[in-house]
Amino acid sequence: MKSLFLSLAVALTAISLTCCNPKEVTSNNEVSKEVMEQIFEEVKTPFKQGVVFQHPDTSKMIDSPTIFRKDEVWYMTYIVFDGQGYETWLAESQDLIQWESKGKILSFTEDTWDANQKAGYVSLVNTEWGGDYSVEKYQGQYWMSYLGGNSTGYESGTLKIGMANTDSLIDSKEWNTNNTPLLSPEDEGVRWFENKTIYKSLVIRDNEKHTGHPFVMYYNAKGDIANYESIGMAVSDDMLSWQRFGDDPVITRGNGICGDAQIAKFNDIYIMFYFGAFWKPGAFERFACSYDLINWTDWEGEDLIAPSEDFDKKYAHKPWVIKWKGVVYHFYNAVGSEGRVIALATSKELNQKRQ
Repeated sequence: MKSLFLSLAVALTAISLTCCNPKEVTSNNEVSKEVMEQIFEEVKTPFKQGVVFQHPDTSKMIDSPTIFRKDEVWYMTYIVFDGQGYETWLAESQDLIQWESKGKILSFTEDTWDANQKAGYVSLVNTEWGGDYSVEKYQGQYWMSYLGGNSTGYESGTLKIGMANTDSLIDSKEWNTNNTPLLSPEDEGVRWFENKTIYKSLVIRDNEKHTGHPFVMYYNAKGDIANYESIGMAVSDDMLSWQRFGDDPVITRGNGICGDAQIAKFNDIYIMFYFGAFWKPGAFERFACSYDLINWTDWEGEDLIAPSEDFDKKYAHKPWVIKWKGVVYHFYNAVGSEGRVIALATSKELNQKRQ
């Protein structure tokens, strides 16, 4: 009997060492320095593979990759700026390295609140770190939040968050954008850090309902007085009616930009990948961690990605990070010698490295 108890004790100890220990949460919900360092070692991608995707028309600038998987094929939504505003396109890949554009899925329209800006980001992508990266349907539809506006130019005018949906995730056909804006800087009760304009959004499913709601949105926004970008939260029960959560941003530096959140769940830790800019020189990739999706501990160590090559010498930012078959793939928007393109860094060197 004694040997049985000893064996159980050893087994339980081994199990506890395989994941981050919830007892390492501090009294104010911060994640300990030790756990933050473990997460950094898990997600770091020191090997830059180069540019992996440019728009077929190389004169156009592309941005903001969202990566997901369906029927054993990888897909990427990305946004294109051509001078008039943003539209959203779709690309596919067999190996995460070679990408081919499939066409447009959110286009310019006429006489609508979002006529000249439709920058989309697929919602309800599986957040499990190393998971299948599938996209969940809700009420028989796939969903995509998007940055919308009717002014022409680069992120000009008053930008709002819209929601599109479709019954076909991987076809290059137009998504339905007939829904009214979800969130606007002109809303009653708008918060101090978002009453000027709103930018990129991300919607995830929270099965544990940490906020009391199944759907959580993170988005970056700028205020009239707070003339810098911070990341805030909103929540929903039905994907179309949203309410702001909390009084303050969840991530901010009080200067420059914190934006473009992506969420991954690694054991009991939520990881928020995001980019920073201008609170120190350039634009670069960062992360924060949380046990509850509400209280976030910001990483204070070195950048995950920073400009270092000709192709990303100006900016290295706007992340989408996945782990697949033991390799971490960090897609990001690179601005440099090749224009505005999608680049890739990985946790291991790859044989099929792009130049």
